[in-house]
Amino acid sequence: MSSKAEKLEAFGRLLDIMDRLRAECPWDKKQTFESLRHLTIEETYELGDAILSGNRSEIKKELGDLLLHIVFYSKLGSEEKAFDISDVAHEICEKLIYRHPHIYGDVKVQDEAEVKKNWEALKLKEGKKTVLGGVPKGLPALVKAQRIQDKVAGVGFDWDTTDQVWEKVQEELREFQEEIAKGDSNKSEEEFGDVLFSLINYARFLKINPDTALERTNQKFIQRFNYLETKAQEMGKTIGAMSLKEMEALWMESKNHSSSPGS
Repeated sequence: MSSKAEKLEAFGRLLDIMDRLRAECPWDKKQTFESLRHLTIEETYELGDAILSGNRSEIKKELGDLLLHIVFYSKLGSEEKAFDISDVAHEICEKLIYRHPHIYGDVKVQDEAEVKKNWEALKLKEGKKTVLGGVPKGLPALVKAQRIQDKVAGVGFDWDTTDQVWEKVQEELREFQEEIAKGDSNKSEEEFGDVLFSLINYARFLKINPDTALERTNQKFIQRFNYLETKAQEMGKTIGAMSLKEMEALWMESKNHSSSPGS
């Protein structure tokens, strides 16, 4: 692996390239904080896909793309004389030191839960007005639910046992079914949201990331449905013209195919 000097040299090279692109490239010269925003979000999702794939080469590539965005924003900040990359680095360094008093101070902690509790308490001391004030409004709903639950648990607002959380899931399911029986679509939607929220909380207690779990299921479904389409084409048929029974048979075949060694 690279030495610290080699890492600093590589980072310096990236900064030099960014300076030149900003000065000479027509596309780079036109970019703003606002124009880069949606691209940064896209790059973040691509990194997430690479992580789920387990492909280390892809993770490295996507990290590079994201690092470029951080350097780009810092370049824009320096042009406005608002901040530069050293300010960005120092800011996160100071935050990490302050929020890890068990490493850089004399605070004693017993486990990860205590670290998270101290973290949230320190954020409030920094001037955060509410525990949930730092949850971005634009987060996808499932991820937002995770962050909400993590944050309130960090200040002690939490269930004691996993069994209690599962009982809550069952309670919400019953309430959802009751509203379906009544035919009230608005209340059914509300109760369905409660079911999802309680299941996400249950996943937290089981140390399962619900967003990762759902995305793996999405990818599994896509893989199996693609198999179904391919087999249908080999049979000279289209999906729309097949009977449900025929599709179910190919679906079961796809499940066996995806679980076979080497597939």
